[in-house]
Amino acid sequence: MQIRRFRPGDEAALFQVFFSAVHSVASRDYSPEQIKAWAPADLDQALWAQRIQALKPFVLELGGQVVAYADLQHKGYIDHFYVAGTHPRQGLGTHLMAHLLAEAKSLGLGDLTADVSVTAEPFFARHGFTVLERRFPVRRGVTLANALMCRRVEVGNSGRLIGF
Repeated sequence: MQIRRFRPGDEAALFQVFFSAVHSVASRDYSPEQIKAWAPADLDQALWAQRIQALKPFVLELGGQVVAYADLQHKGYIDHFYVAGTHPRQGLGTHLMAHLLAEAKSLGLGDLTADVSVTAEPFFARHGFTVLERRFPVRRGVTLANALMCRRVEVGNSGRLIGF
């Protein structure tokens, strides 16, 4: 297993991770209409590539295959966190989260936030995130439920972050 920075050319593999995570895993908590609105098969790949390039995510490879990815924005926001539908519940998400937490610590981030799907909420809760607000964003005219979650990190007297 290897976690590395995004490289140009990863966009298609990351789309497959995203698509399979939503269609194979999140489909247990969302309707077919919601899944199609969230992750349509005909998503504009040029727009997808622009979005992924802006996020600059960390990419997890297993045996040379991209199987998960997540980003950490400069203010502590996690925009994307996906594990391929072919690799759920194998500890890959936990490794990726540990990497994000270590990165957050090295950047001196005190709070991490994420808009988390119903499906991912228990995973984020196991990693110290709590729900701040229930939300109902609309994607392609369809309402989806999610939660704004936060993980607070205390700052010790030395100025170093603790709690990771």
